[in-house]
Amino acid sequence: MTRLNLVLLLAVMASAIYLVRIQYESRRLYTELEKVNAQYAKLEAENERLQVEKRGQATPLRVEKLAKEKLQMRTVTPAITQYIAAAAVNEGSLGLVTPASANTGPSADVAPSVNMQGVRP
Repeated sequence: MTRLNLVLLLAVMASAIYLVRIQYESRRLYTELEKVNAQYAKLEAENERLQVEKRGQATPLRVEKLAKEKLQMRTVTPAITQYIAAAAVNEGSLGLVTPASANTGPSADVAPSVNMQGVRP
């Protein structure tokens, strides 16, 4: 009988120690989960802020201003627009047609105009 009590006491002690260890692990994992959730919320807020900032940076007026100031680009005018003849494009050479010699109506031998905005003076 004494041996049985001793074995049962050891089993109860082992299960109690195991239970304490499992509870500790559960609490540790829960706090880690809470930290990860807080970090997730912080990153979501930062992502939203950056998306708003990105939309603000890509406005047409800002892009045009930066193109003029930093890249020295100009707005398109007929004086700097050059037309490429379709026959020259098919042959592989660039036969440029000036605006004065270009047909005013749609033509099969003239390709759409090429914008030369990036040309510096």
